[in-house]
Amino acid sequence: MPVYQAPLRDYQFVLNELLNVYQQDGLKGFDEIDTDLVSAILQGMADFSTNILLPLNPVGDLEGCRLEGGQVKTPTGFKGAYEQFVENGWATLTSDSEYGGQGLPSVVGLFILEITAATNMSFGMYPGLTHGAYFAIHTHGSDELKQKYLEKLGCGEWTGTMNLTESHAGTDLALLRAKALPVGEGQYAITGEKIFISSGDHDMTDNIVHLVLARLPDAPAGVKGISLFAVPKYLINDDGSLGEANQLSATGLEHKMGLRGNSTCVMLFDGAIGELVGQPHEGLRAMFTMMNHSRLGVGIQGLGVSDIAYQNALIYAKDRIQGRALSGPKDSDKAADPILVHGDVRRMLLAQKTFNEGTRGLMGQQSLWLDTSKRHSNPGKAKEAAALAAFFTPVVKGFVTDQAFKACVDAQQVYGGHGYIHEWGMEQFVRDLRISMIYEGTNGVQALDLVGRKLLSDKGAALNLWSGMVKQLIGDNQSNTAMQPYLSGLIHAAGDLEKATHFIAGAADKSPDMIGAASMPYLQLTGITALAWIWVRAASTALQALEAGTQETVFYQSKLKSAQFYMDYWAVQTSSLRLQIEASSQDIVDFDEELF
Repeated sequence: MPVYQAPLRDYQFVLNELLNVYQQDGLKGFDEIDTDLVSAILQGMADFSTNILLPLNPVGDLEGCRLEGGQVKTPTGFKGAYEQFVENGWATLTSDSEYGGQGLPSVVGLFILEITAATNMSFGMYPGLTHGAYFAIHTHGSDELKQKYLEKLGCGEWTGTMNLTESHAGTDLALLRAKALPVGEGQYAITGEKIFISSGDHDMTDNIVHLVLARLPDAPAGVKGISLFAVPKYLINDDGSLGEANQLSATGLEHKMGLRGNSTCVMLFDGAIGELVGQPHEGLRAMFTMMNHSRLGVGIQGLGVSDIAYQNALIYAKDRIQGRALSGPKDSDKAADPILVHGDVRRMLLAQKTFNEGTRGLMGQQSLWLDTSKRHSNPGKAKEAAALAAFFTPVVKGFVTDQAFKACVDAQQVYGGHGYIHEWGMEQFVRDLRISMIYEGTNGVQALDLVGRKLLSDKGAALNLWSGMVKQLIGDNQSNTAMQPYLSGLIHAAGDLEKATHFIAGAADKSPDMIGAASMPYLQLTGITALAWIWVRAASTALQALEAGTQETVFYQSKLKSAQFYMDYWAVQTSSLRLQIEASSQDIVDFDEELF
């Protein structure tokens, strides 16, 4: 079975040194956290996940969920683990203190999600989706709805789901058919079938709150006629106790490639009673609040699984002996050298390591922007942070999961034939993580969102804001000779991104189809450039620590070596992506359908 060591030192590097979260001014609640508190929280979650969740990961994969008598049964041990999860207070960390939560910043809770995903991605789906539902109701729900649901969801006593997809309508929600009929007293009867509903039913909590998209009788056609409803599995009495079962059920479980420990259900709503979340016909806006939160969560799933795969591949590469180094034997006392001596094995491992550590910084930055958008006392700074977070949402979901999946495949490759065998755990990581590129909006949709909405619709305002930050970083370090090896990679990548942006903006005016044709390589180009920006900041931080004197010389030297590799291996890829955009986009548009 795979092992796991939570990257606690790297978390503090990101939080304390890269992002300076403990020195943030004007952010409500940030004055209540410090290194000792956050370290204790992360250590506690690392212990819980390693001891409880990690051993259940292969159990969930082998057993899967079962539908018995209309009730989903989770794999052995999941129910008990969830009870411990709730009892230990992990569900309440970032919930609002007004509703019984601890009110910690999301940037702290982010790494709790990474640890959970690394040790048991299936299990992490249950509380992860719950917090998304909590956040949607918190943002858009009436005071009455908040009082009814938030404390129960925020502490994990109840779980939540998101019900969008119908069998005939996936990404295109304009085709949605589920209906909501008013039945008086602010209640609606919801009728329709939803598919692919993660955590749709289970045996771990007494109630499940479904957030369901449906149409009111007077709804206009298309996406502007969709409303959002909170529909509980069990109705709730006036005193808060649970009443009779609502008219909804899980009618089937999907047979999946991976993530088998999480119940993915077909849900039937047959006149189920629900209440409106937000305003009529504005359900998509409310649902996107949950989806954008979930997209960050999917990105952190990618990072978590990529990191545990890397950790185990590195252990294997140091232990497995096979062949000799091309420069001659490294350990003549053994029959062969560890496969870590081989150049291609080192390439794969370094690609994983530098992606993981850079992505951890980017995820932290994204979460800090989200915190700033909600907590900052300066409206202008809050607005800027919201714009940056919106721009990077498709990057942290789409780019990160694309590359995380590739990193898992590389980790599996390091194992050779053993990577294909179940008991080593690597093939489960590959199967589990594959869904991350599909759900919460496929990565193709993320790429289209980045170019069509985030880049072109506001004439690149958010991109320009971030580009200014990149240029500021370059300018601040331009005269530092020691920073030149790292700056050159960022300058190169940022230049390619700027050229690709101008090309797409010009091409889109002539042929809108060019947007879709160029969007995926543009997403990858943006992501690689973003990590180059993070790695320059990491290198600058490491150099300052070494110059000041530190007992952690190896840690900071590793950061510098990793930054150098990132620039030489990853950042140079932006040129080929830019050329791909410029050379092939028109070919994609012009290719006749009959010639496929």
